[in-house]
Amino acid sequence: MEKILLQENVDFYYNEQGYKVFTEKYHLKRGYCCKSGCKHCPFGYDKNTDSFKKIPKSEVNSPE
Repeated sequence: MEKILLQENVDFYYNEQGYKVFTEKYHLKRGYCCKSGCKHCPFGYDKNTDSFKKIPKSEVNSPE
């Protein structure tokens, strides 16, 4: 498994409570959904219904 080097304010930031929050860019770089209900999930996962919303590919940006 390839290790991803994280850059603060690009791949993650710290919220007001001090928790590390991963960005949409990081999730896209990782390439899959972990089904944890992440705040910036680009894959459309809804933790409450344990399902994925259908998102048009044009709305999901590929990593740079």
